[in-house]
Amino acid sequence: MPLISVGALLAGDISGIVSTADAIGRAAREFGFFRICDHGIEPELIEATYETAHAFFAWSDKDKRRYYIGDSPNHRGYVPFTEKGDYPDEINRNYEAFDLGLDLPPDDKDFLAGCRVLGPNVWPALPGFQATVAEYYLRVSQLGQKVCSALELHLGLPAGAMTDQMSKPISQLRLLHYVRRQETVNHQSVNMGAHTDYECLTLLHTRNEGLQVMTQDNQWIDVPVDPAVLVVNIGDMLEAWSNGLLRSTPHRVLNLSPERFSLPYFVAANYDTMIAPFPQLVSDTRPARYEPFLAGAHLERMLVRDFPYFREMQRRRAAADGGKKDDLVTNPFEHRFNTLSV
Repeated sequence: MPLISVGALLAGDISGIVSTADAIGRAAREFGFFRICDHGIEPELIEATYETAHAFFAWSDKDKRRYYIGDSPNHRGYVPFTEKGDYPDEINRNYEAFDLGLDLPPDDKDFLAGCRVLGPNVWPALPGFQATVAEYYLRVSQLGQKVCSALELHLGLPAGAMTDQMSKPISQLRLLHYVRRQETVNHQSVNMGAHTDYECLTLLHTRNEGLQVMTQDNQWIDVPVDPAVLVVNIGDMLEAWSNGLLRSTPHRVLNLSPERFSLPYFVAANYDTMIAPFPQLVSDTRPARYEPFLAGAHLERMLVRDFPYFREMQRRRAAADGGKKDDLVTNPFEHRFNTLSV
């Protein structure tokens, strides 16, 4: 799996930016997953974020559920072990999470209009939680936009083609805590099922084994663990934006470790951004391969699949609309799964 220094992106070195952008672009085309080093996020901040997450997840279930995501008006807060997604290959799914996003004020117009993926964060009453996690969110979001800018350059797009659509993004950060059940005998069993990420990019920090990526010849390979790097993968929105030049890569998590923490940040566009292949990447020999879709609508459809509380909310809304049902709970970017070797 490629390892790429992104120091030039941070330093503003023009010649270095071009070569780095090409290295990132090649990795995104050939693998859909790559690793970056020299990313500028201090190890101390990363460690502090893990310590903060560990302190929160050590709370009692009752205390954590005071921040239950299903009680939030905009999909923020604690995701308990019982909040399970619908993945057919999950045999021993057992993880909890804390989800947050761009921290908007309570009078934000989109939040007041009922948008489920924008608005203020929920902050636990845990000393240092908000300051530490908010700082990590800021730093990793800035890094994500620099990687997107490099991909704009590699793809021959105008500067800002993607990043101008990220002024108020639906980007999320998850604090994830996996626990292998004591009765789990098969440590190669799946904890988080095979899926693609719904957004543009994911920047992941992890300290434990277990993450696997599906190669283009449909084989699962292990992602190396290195606390000095971030793992980056292409998501659905960027696959469509790039007209399939970049690949949204399926991945999953196995029960290799008794306990596993990770910090995925999902770089996304604005809620109302229409995702369609960029005209510069469409030609007679490569016609548009993707129908346009709204970034926010795609994310919300996937949340219906991933969160029982979201499914129940949809069911009630459908009943109120006279039984109309939105059945778009499968992800077209996961069509490769019919070839998976589980």
